[in-house]
Amino acid sequence: MPRIAVLGAGITGVTTAYLLNQAGLDVTVIDRKLYPAMETSYANGGQLSASNAEVWNQVSTLAKGLRWMFQPDAPLLMNPRPSWHKAVWLAEFLWAVRKYRQNTIATTRLAIEARQHLYAMAQQEGIDFDLERRGILHVYHDRAGFEAAARGNALLQAGGLERHAVTPEEIRRIEPALQGHYHGGYYTPSDATGDIHKFTRGLARACERRGVRFLHGRDITGLDHSQAGVRVDMAPLDAGTGERVADIESLQVDAVVICAGVGSRRLAALAGDRVNVYPVKGYSITVHLDDEASVRGAPWTSLLDERAKIVTSRLGRDRFRVAGTAEFNGENRDIRADRVEPLLRWTRAHFAMDTSRVVPWAGLRPMMPDMMPRVQRGKRPGVYYNTGHGHLGWTLSAATAAGIAALVQADLPGLRQM
Repeated sequence: MPRIAVLGAGITGVTTAYLLNQAGLDVTVIDRKLYPAMETSYANGGQLSASNAEVWNQVSTLAKGLRWMFQPDAPLLMNPRPSWHKAVWLAEFLWAVRKYRQNTIATTRLAIEARQHLYAMAQQEGIDFDLERRGILHVYHDRAGFEAAARGNALLQAGGLERHAVTPEEIRRIEPALQGHYHGGYYTPSDATGDIHKFTRGLARACERRGVRFLHGRDITGLDHSQAGVRVDMAPLDAGTGERVADIESLQVDAVVICAGVGSRRLAALAGDRVNVYPVKGYSITVHLDDEASVRGAPWTSLLDERAKIVTSRLGRDRFRVAGTAEFNGENRDIRADRVEPLLRWTRAHFAMDTSRVVPWAGLRPMMPDMMPRVQRGKRPGVYYNTGHGHLGWTLSAATAAGIAALVQADLPGLRQM
């Protein structure tokens, strides 16, 4: 049986491991953390959102980042401190503006496909992840924002998405709990929400039941290629400090699939490849709905406020997730109060709920300059990539996992002879 190592135990790595195992392969998942889904797959916005498939590659996006550079609570915040990685990434981001249309349409199609894979996994394995299939409502405060959104909406529709404009009256009917006045909105009835952490942990348990091995608390230190395949060298980490505590361990496999989020850039370098992932930080708060008034005051329909760049999802009866912001600040995981506060203010302004018990979180989205995930072979035999999903990892991962599983299977007969 061919042996495959999946590097990363987030949503992308676990879906990849599951489908490779389904194909009859011997799969081992390796991750730095002690459990699956403990980094970017821990507490994201919760949206399974083909309606967010519009790529960011527009000159106006960079202009906003420059304009907001010294505004701490801005939706898009860019650290002015220069770095070569950031400069190159931004240059490639601007070069990809020419592919804005085709990449948006391609991402939309991929997101629509991903739903069916994800729902099939959840049904097959009986995973409860607070799924709500009530659609996603995008709201706009003024005419200019609403009319600007029409361009992106046309591309989403070209990609096959059912998404239509709604009036202020229809907004109130779709989500009665939402307070405020809006010029209009767009509603996508086929979109959904859920708890990414619960789904990923549930699917990881299903993988283990099916024979997938998980090696947690390991830092990948080397990828050595030979006629025998790929040797993965890894250092065990102390559970408390994260420091290396033992001699290097090695695992010999026929192939590796790199699904390591923002760590994919370093691992790609070990494999002799360049994968220009940049860490873009996002924040979320989880509001615990501890009284009946808050339960009634929290929305069930998922929302996106286009002006604030904030999204919401209802996670069961007693949790409400609010997420947003994009922060270009390197591999920094600090949870800053001045970045959390806008999420709290927005929540209090738009809903009647108690926000006295709130859990903040921050995670690093692995973004490629063209906003497109990398689902491909590496330069060397036995190296594959399923990474770089940016803010759409939860939305796209089930489809990209299917794509990389098909690629690995196609190569297996001659993998060692390549």
